[in-house]
Amino acid sequence: MNNPSTSVERLPNHFSESQWLRILFLLSDTEQWIKQQHENHIYLLPFKNHRKLLRNSWYLSPSALSHIIERHYYKISRHPSTGKFTIGIPTIVSHIRDAFSEVPTAIPQSPHVQRVWSAQDTIGYDRDGTTTNIITVISDQAGRIITAFPGNLICNNQPTNYE
Repeated sequence: MNNPSTSVERLPNHFSESQWLRILFLLSDTEQWIKQQHENHIYLLPFKNHRKLLRNSWYLSPSALSHIIERHYYKISRHPSTGKFTIGIPTIVSHIRDAFSEVPTAIPQSPHVQRVWSAQDTIGYDRDGTTTNIITVISDQAGRIITAFPGNLICNNQPTNYE
């Protein structure tokens, strides 16, 4: 029987610096490769100013974009009670890029901020099923994008879940 408390005791008592360094460099190389693949993938989207999504002050990571698409893209029905974008993915991403120009506002009881941007045309529907041209982008204080969705985060001055 494997007891978690005894399994730690079975670990070697020595530290292999050479092995540790090899793994560190492998992780570093892999991280750089993934970053380059991410940038290349963003540049495949048919719009201009891709760089604006990849800077330190406004960064759209692959995990954040996949989260946005999984929860808020109308072609994926995994989360039916959330607002859905009814526009193409390149347009969603370009609207996220454009939302950076808005002044960030604090989210009550959260360390994150939101930027609310109005598009010219309808972009989808909010969680209540109402069509909207508003996109809300949630980021951390440094500008790392967490999520984005159609509609507003705060309704009737009550904070809502934005995951």
